[in-house]
Amino acid sequence: MSEFLHDFARRFCAVDKHNLALLDELYSEDVQFTDPLHQIKGLAALRRYFADLYSNVSELEFTFHGFDPVRDGEGYLRWNMSYCHPRLAKGQPIRVEGCSHLLWHEKVYRHRDYFDAGALLYDHLPVIGWATAWLKRRMT
Repeated sequence: MSEFLHDFARRFCAVDKHNLALLDELYSEDVQFTDPLHQIKGLAALRRYFADLYSNVSELEFTFHGFDPVRDGEGYLRWNMSYCHPRLAKGQPIRVEGCSHLLWHEKVYRHRDYFDAGALLYDHLPVIGWATAWLKRRMT
């Protein structure tokens, strides 16, 4: 089980805008991918999602540091993501921690990401970023 998670993480890190076909080796045709901002069904839609993702960022890197099998065909990956977007944070790197829950047979058919959407995006938008920072200060 843990071997699958390590192999998946290694191969996932190799995906970039030039080799999106690698997703076909990782995910089943009927994959369901969910994160706090998206719900995607099917490998073709997942390829389009990653194509859009890579077209909007100048850098994107994942570092996996936790490989937690649950049982045969199920496990969690813990990761740090770093990305640069020219219109967010003045183009400086944005770092986000998260984890992925994976279900698989030979390939992943269910991928659900958990992360703070504010840390990923909202905190770095001009008006919304100011509002979320104000709310965070008020709540502490």
